Amino acid sequence: MPSTRTLVLAGITAAVSTAAFALSAQADTPPSYKPVAARCAYPSEVLDLTNWKLTLPTGEDEDPTEITQPELARFSADPWFQAGTACDAVRFRAAVNGVTTGGSSYPRAELREMTDGGKDEAEWSTTDGTHTLVVTEAFMALPEEKPHLVGAQVHGGDDDVTVFRLEGSRLYVTEGDDRHHRLVTDDYELGTEFEAKFVAQDGEIDVYYNGELQTTIEHDGDTNYFKAGAYTQANCDNSDPCGKGNYGEVRISAIEVTHS
Repeated sequence: MPSTRTLVLAGITAAVSTAAFALSAQADTPPSYKPVAARCAYPSEVLDLTNWKLTLPTGEDEDPTEITQPELARFSADPWFQAGTACDAVRFRAAVNGVTTGGSSYPRAELREMTDGGKDEAEWSTTDGTHTLVVTEAFMALPEEKPHLVGAQVHGGDDDVTVFRLEGSRLYVTEGDDRHHRLVTDDYELGTEFEAKFVAQDGEIDVYYNGELQTTIEHDGDTNYFKAGAYTQANCDNSDPCGKGNYGEVRISAIEVTHS
C-alpha cells in the first residue's frame, strides 16, 4: 500500500498535467479581436473639401467665422462642423442665436464653392458649360416654432437661385423668392438620407431628388456657385428658446461638384 506522501505527490502530478493540457489547448486557439470603430479627426477625412470654404454661425456680429484652405483641411468645430463617430458623414449645425452674414438674418454652417484648390471664389455661367452638384444628405434637426432649414443651393450674385428647403415635414425646391415652387414630399422624416442634385446648362437648372427630375428653372446668370450645409431659416426673433440648443442640423455623407 503506498504511503500518504506518495498519494499526495501523485495527486500533484495529475493536477499539473491537467493544467498543462488546458494551457496547451488554449495556446492552439487563435485569439479573437473586436474591430475598432473608425474615427475621423476632421470632416476633410470624410468629404473632399479641396474646393470649398466654410462659414460658421460664430464670430462677430455680421462677421461670421470663415475657414478657407489650407486650414479647412485640418479643421473641426464642435458642435457646428464635425465628422461623425463612424467616419461616414459630416454634421453641419446652426443655432438660432448664431452669427449671421451681413446679407442675411439667418445663421449658417455652410460650405461655399471655391476654385484653384480653395484659393478663389467660384463663379460660373449657366449658359457656358455644364455645372453639377450632387449631395447625399439628411436633415437631422429643425428649429422650434419656425422649423425651416435649407440643405443645398445654387446661389447667384447676391441671392439664392434655387434650394432644397424643409419646412416641418414638407420638402420643397424653391425658385428665387418662391419658397414653395415645387413640393418634393409632404411626409419627410428627419434622418432620412436622400440625394439632391443640380445640373445647370443652356440657361436652365434641372433639379433632381433621388435621381428623379423635380423641376427645370430658367436662369441666365454668370456669377453662380454651389452651397451645401445647414442654413437655418429661423432666428431669435421668430424661434424660442434663443440659445445654442435650438438649431437646424444637416448630415452630409457625400458631395461632388463637376464642371465640363
